[in-house]
Amino acid sequence: MDLQDGIETSESRFATYVETLASALGHADRVAPLKAYCTGLLLPGERKSVEPMAARVEPGRVQAAHQSLHHFVAKADWSDDAVLGVVRAQVLPALERQGPIRAWIVDDTGFPKKGKHSVGVARQYCGQLGKQDNCQVAVSLSVATEQASLPVAYQLYLPEDWANDPGRREKAGVPEDVIFRTKPEISLTQIRATLGAGVSPGVVLADAGYGNDTAFRTGLTEMGLTYVVGVQSSIRLWPPDTQPLPPKPWSGRGRPPSLVRRQPGHAPVSAKELAQALPENAWRRVTWREGTRGPLASRFAAVRVRPAHRDYWRSAPRAEEWFLIEWPQGEVEPTKYWLSTLPEDTGLATLVDQAKLRWRIERDYQELKQEIGLGHYEGRGWRGFHHHATLSIAAYGFLVFERSLIPPSASGAPILKAPALPEDYRPRGAAAPPGTPRRQLHRHHQD
Repeated sequence: MDLQDGIETSESRFATYVETLASALGHADRVAPLKAYCTGLLLPGERKSVEPMAARVEPGRVQAAHQSLHHFVAKADWSDDAVLGVVRAQVLPALERQGPIRAWIVDDTGFPKKGKHSVGVARQYCGQLGKQDNCQVAVSLSVATEQASLPVAYQLYLPEDWANDPGRREKAGVPEDVIFRTKPEISLTQIRATLGAGVSPGVVLADAGYGNDTAFRTGLTEMGLTYVVGVQSSIRLWPPDTQPLPPKPWSGRGRPPSLVRRQPGHAPVSAKELAQALPENAWRRVTWREGTRGPLASRFAAVRVRPAHRDYWRSAPRAEEWFLIEWPQGEVEPTKYWLSTLPEDTGLATLVDQAKLRWRIERDYQELKQEIGLGHYEGRGWRGFHHHATLSIAAYGFLVFERSLIPPSASGAPILKAPALPEDYRPRGAAAPPGTPRRQLHRHHQD
């Protein structure tokens, strides 16, 4: 395919894609800013906040474009769920033509912030920084095939201090029906909604921040979903072929005992203790995929266990499931642990392959942040935060759709053409050349 022909074809498909998305916006006058905003996100550029995008998409009328885009993303009352539903309907069929849906991947992503006024900002763990710091955190659900993934749900986590502060809520425009919920609770709500929308189910994958939560795992099972979820080394498990003792025999007086029991010498152990007690022949080297530097492989073991969390309040033991452990050669102790409800006859290589599919979301989110600008929004309100995320996912969805059509030999072709910037354009905050007056832009709106 000729490069120029490829661009023009992409641009016509993009116009059709945006027109379809516009059906969820409610007003015809929102079609133009929708197209401009998504175009700005797809075009090359270091910053994907409102002002730089306005300069890229409409270089001849930057101030007016800035005002229009700002109103559309920060103020306009349109439904994020409705737009994401249209994105899902447009993109998932293209993904499924490449291969079946393999996983629903739960994740949260952090955005470092210096101030304290942006909605939901608090000192909490930020994955991007790998430590506790001032940041916002959003919970997402992505649908993944072997080749690609698409976020289908996305919501800001509102810390309890924020949720219980009427003043900050009002200033940031937090809806009244948004209450404090843990990240696993937010995720379960997203998963229920996605099931209700008829999306083809996949194995749920999540890290230990979710997998360690018994209510989260139970909720997935109650929805009929299987999972492979990370857990912490401290989680308590019944080793293979063991389980709680049955209720005490009834003495004939009072209510008959109904709760399972533990006793000295018959109790669950930590995941780490169980893993370290496995015999040497339980471990196998497994290769799960090709990396950029060759095959990715490590040492794994998998055994059948029963989770033990507070089962002394239950009348029956929990069901058996897989306990998967990774212990790389040369490490002093295991490095990763998972629980899984995949069928009992699942092989070790399949367990490993499914658990390691989470790499897909890590790679794709890196692109969403670095190329599309998911974390570049500079406003402080609830609506703008979610509108920018929705539009970022919409732009990314089009990119995923295009990649499903373009052969690898043409993968370097640009998707959209950028109009030329005016020679005197300077992004806000950039140093002006010596002796050159700075271009005055409208600055009365927060992006």
